[in-house]
Amino acid sequence: MSVFPKISLRLEVENYLKAGFMNKEILSALGKQEAERRFETLLRNLSHPPSFTTVRVNTHLASVQHVKNLLFDELQKQFNGLSFPILQHPDLQDVLLIPVIGPRKNIKQQPCEVIVGAQCGNAVLRGAHVYVPGIVSASKFMKGGDDVSVYSDIKGKCKKGAKEFDGTKIFLGNGISELSRKEIFSGLPELKGVGVRMTEPVYLSPSFDNVLPNYLFLQNLPSAVVSHVLDPQPGEKILDLCAAPGGKTTHIAALMHDQGEVIALDKISNKVEKIKQNALLLGLNSIRAFCFDGTKALKLDMVKDTDGEPPFLPESFDRILLDAPCSGMGQRPNMACTWTLKEVMSYQPLQRKLFTVDPQVGGEGMLGAGLSPEQLKRLQRFDPSAVRSLDRDIDSLRDASIEDLVWLANKDCIGFFIAKFVKCKSTQEEDL
Repeated sequence: MSVFPKISLRLEVENYLKAGFMNKEILSALGKQEAERRFETLLRNLSHPPSFTTVRVNTHLASVQHVKNLLFDELQKQFNGLSFPILQHPDLQDVLLIPVIGPRKNIKQQPCEVIVGAQCGNAVLRGAHVYVPGIVSASKFMKGGDDVSVYSDIKGKCKKGAKEFDGTKIFLGNGISELSRKEIFSGLPELKGVGVRMTEPVYLSPSFDNVLPNYLFLQNLPSAVVSHVLDPQPGEKILDLCAAPGGKTTHIAALMHDQGEVIALDKISNKVEKIKQNALLLGLNSIRAFCFDGTKALKLDMVKDTDGEPPFLPESFDRILLDAPCSGMGQRPNMACTWTLKEVMSYQPLQRKLFTVDPQVGGEGMLGAGLSPEQLKRLQRFDPSAVRSLDRDIDSLRDASIEDLVWLANKDCIGFFIAKFVKCKSTQEEDL
């Protein structure tokens, strides 16, 4: 059942996406009615969280079974003894799956309201509490300890500090305020902690705030698939372009048993620091992170190498991972995107510019790109429209087989695609 409206897009953006989705090949294969149904399902599912929370075990420091046991104890504490199944993914052995329960329909809304920004609201639907910087509005007489209902201002229309808001808002659940309205809007920059502790969220999902931080990395399923597809080997030299915040970088290093060298690039300095912090937290020493523009990482006119720092000579690496910047519209939940069509399309030139310098979990590539059936099978596409029903309760989980749950986790995740390229000849051969 859909409890939220479909993702809100500018009409020009929705029409552009629909034209691409309903191309001649898809219409020929599915028919117009089924293609339209899948497109609408995609827009609807994007506004809801995936069926599972996915975490990657840092196998450099501990075994999967040991961390799984620790996590089970943590979840028991969070949910007052409610037993949540934790599944180890059969094809991605370092990935654990925790089901998300919801939508929960019988939550009584409170008269005292807290309005949060869209990004904060999305995080709440994935299990987070409400942090002070995400609060936009609170009822006039709200005090610390009050029972409150939390809503997301998905269109960004609520004014900061407002005492009430009658615009479009989505109910996220109930919680207990940690601070009064006066304290929240006092203007003190040091107020960055929890503002509302969620007690009755619409979607029941575990919070991973400071939960086993040395052993677990919160990561969407397709993102965890990527490093396995890359298949790095101990002793190799790997380049990760556009690497922040370091989820794939640290995964690569762990798969290499921290033996070899992983070079991580990002052009924003504070993001590079985040990569370094994550590497330190996970105990990985093979990672070197640099603040550098990935489009300039290849230097053809250098006479010698630059001591392992960017830019690099051709063929300096055994494998390269490029998670190119994109619109992020496939993230879930995502209830609204205010971008113009020009902004959405602005990533294509950058992605092409970056391109110039193997487990099968996802589905085949999308029809309409001029690829042969064999080429489509070499892509992995994660399509949120593949699952019709969004209802998940604890009883249905108990009745389902592990195979069915893994199938659901593979299908009902963020929108994503993976393509792997194998170099056929060296650049030196091309010059001959």
